[in-house]
Amino acid sequence: MAVDSDKLKTLREMTSAGMMDCKKALEETGGDLEKAANLLRERGIVKAVKKMDREASEGQIFSYVHHNGKMGVLVQLNCETDFVARNEKFQELGKNIAMHIAASDPQFIRGEDVTEDVLNKEREIQRAALKEEGKPDNVIEKILEGKIAKYRSEICLLEQPYVKDPKMTVGDLIKETIATLGENITVARFIRFAMK
Repeated sequence: MAVDSDKLKTLREMTSAGMMDCKKALEETGGDLEKAANLLRERGIVKAVKKMDREASEGQIFSYVHHNGKMGVLVQLNCETDFVARNEKFQELGKNIAMHIAASDPQFIRGEDVTEDVLNKEREIQRAALKEEGKPDNVIEKILEGKIAKYRSEICLLEQPYVKDPKMTVGDLIKETIATLGENITVARFIRFAMK
C-alpha cells in the first residue's frame, strides 16, 4: 500500500515519531491516522519502559510561581543528555510537572518513597473511621488495603492523575515523553512552597 505523504507528515507532527515508524504504522493500519497514532504510542510506551533503567544525570530545574505570588514550585527533571535537556518537549514536560505539583501538592515522587510511618498513621486513621462505621474487624483489613493504595496514589507524584488530562497519570505523561525523545527521564526531587 502506498502511503499518502500528507498523512505521513500529519502523523509525524502528531507523534514526533520517525518517518519509517510512521510509514510502517500507516501501512499496518490501512492509512487510518488515529489507529496509526495509537499503534505508535503503544510501541513507544513499551520501548520507554525498557529505557527507564538507564542513568539520567543531565537535566534542568524548572520553576512555577502561582499568579498571586503565594505559592511556588522547584522541580529537578533529569534526562540522559544535555541535547534532550534543551529539547522543546522536555522543557514543556518540566513546566507541566512543576504546574501539576503546584496544583496537586504531592508529598512523595513514587510509591516506594512513602515511609512506613506515614502509611501506619493513615492506616490508624482509616481503621478508626471504619470501626466508627461499624464494620467488622475481618472486613476492615480487606477494605484497608484498598484505602491505603488509593491514599498512596493521592500523595505520590507519579501516581497522581495529571491535572491537564486526568485520564493519564504523571508517570504516564513521563513515559510518553520518554517514548518521543528516546531517553530516560526522571523526577529527581521537588519542593513546593506556599504562604501560610
